[in-house]
Amino acid sequence: MARMPKEHLEARRRQILDAARRCFLRNGFHSTSMQDVLTEAELSAGAVYRYFKSKDDIIAATATEALAEVAAAFEVDDAAAPPDLDDIVDLVLGVERPPLSGSQESAEFLVQVWSEALRSPSLRAKLQEVMAEARGVVGGLVARHQQRGLLTADVPAEHVADVLMALVDGFLVRRAVYGHADSVAFRSGMRALMSAPSPAIR
Repeated sequence: MARMPKEHLEARRRQILDAARRCFLRNGFHSTSMQDVLTEAELSAGAVYRYFKSKDDIIAATATEALAEVAAAFEVDDAAAPPDLDDIVDLVLGVERPPLSGSQESAEFLVQVWSEALRSPSLRAKLQEVMAEARGVVGGLVARHQQRGLLTADVPAEHVADVLMALVDGFLVRRAVYGHADSVAFRSGMRALMSAPSPAIR
């Protein structure tokens, strides 16, 4: 049997993952059967099992891709000048960077990944790794702004980063559950909170 070109193999794998993701979005991870994936992908069982041994393998692959997209949204150029304060908000919110600013579909899938992480230790570890890296990026930017006097320095930078990340989590849940979340309005609200003066200590 002739060996398939690498491009064909990658395209077939992509076909399976895209079909699986559509199924997972419609029915959830655990209500989706392998037959559902086969039907959606219009492939035989043999064709799919050549790439993935089980549905859990497909779940892991689609979840890993989603988390890689999240990690990419937080990439910054360390050699460049630190972004303006507003740009930190854009970075955390993922403005114009999928999946954080993407469609409701992207938000729904990420929420499913979070839920699956409660069941899967390996996925939970991967999620923690990705978010720790993102927290480090945001925390580093916050620290640089604290050094410039643009943010209060009496709160550890990592604490500010945690709050910003939690706000984004909440934004994604709102988009996934309610079907709409205005990123522009959310950004304005975050800017207002970040620029609010600290209350006087009594």
